[in-house]
Amino acid sequence: MQGTVDGFSYGLVTPVAAFLMACLGGALGLRCTARALRVRRSWKPGALALGAASIGSGVWTMHFIAMMGFSVSEVPIGYDRLTTLASLVVAIVMVGIGIFIVGYRRTTTMALITGGTITGLGIATSHYLGMAGMRLHGRISYDTVTVVFSVVIAVAAAVAALWTVASRRGLLTSVGASMVMGVAVTGMHYTGMAGVTVHLTDDLSAAGGVPATELLAPMLVGPTLFLLLAGLAVFVDPALVAGDRGHRPARNPAAETCGRTGVPAQRIRPRSSPRVTDAAGARSRDHGDVAGRAAVRASHQGRTDLHDH
Repeated sequence: MQGTVDGFSYGLVTPVAAFLMACLGGALGLRCTARALRVRRSWKPGALALGAASIGSGVWTMHFIAMMGFSVSEVPIGYDRLTTLASLVVAIVMVGIGIFIVGYRRTTTMALITGGTITGLGIATSHYLGMAGMRLHGRISYDTVTVVFSVVIAVAAAVAALWTVASRRGLLTSVGASMVMGVAVTGMHYTGMAGVTVHLTDDLSAAGGVPATELLAPMLVGPTLFLLLAGLAVFVDPALVAGDRGHRPARNPAAETCGRTGVPAQRIRPRSSPRVTDAAGARSRDHGDVAGRAAVRASHQGRTDLHDH
């Protein structure tokens, strides 16, 4: 017997909330990644780690907010605690690997493709691992074409978002990339759910797991608070908000010294080339020889006049 699946039990509330959380996580993660690409090495690991945690938490929160609206009319649904938590860890770790590749390999084509692919696969893996944590009286099957298409959406969105942040600068660019990523990640979720089929069984034993209202709601509090606090930290940090505007290129130490109050600027005399110097010396020697010969003639003329007198 096939179960009646409904992915919108609460109407548009869960899709809209899921989309907003995906955008928030993407915006924070991409801003941190953009900043990490243009800061010193001492700050790079922390910025990349915060970016990975933000994107991973946003993806996981999006998924389970959307799952709050998923139901099978004939049977109740529960969730396994460890599998649900593992889907969060996988999202953060795999997204982190992809982001660190981009952060340390710079913006080469290979780094963007590799990092984006791993990030997208992390998003898809987190989704289907979370689905594996569902417990109900039945068997869940997936349409292969739909699953492949959902994975392609996740990978393409991750590559495009990282490429945009790495090659374009500015706050508006990151906001636009996060919106695209939010649409793609949410679309990936509902595309994958469109290929879900539930085959019910006659087993009367307990399905196991914890009901969504008892497990998902409390577990969503932690990642949601993290995203809000991370968003506040980014908002109050001008360097992260301004991105490249807050990044000042290294200045010339000599120029800084000359520009300080009370320290006069040093006048730099242009150095003549050796060829010009040699020519000037030759002209000076020629003038000296001419003057010397004139003095000798004058002295000789004076002695001649005295002898005549």
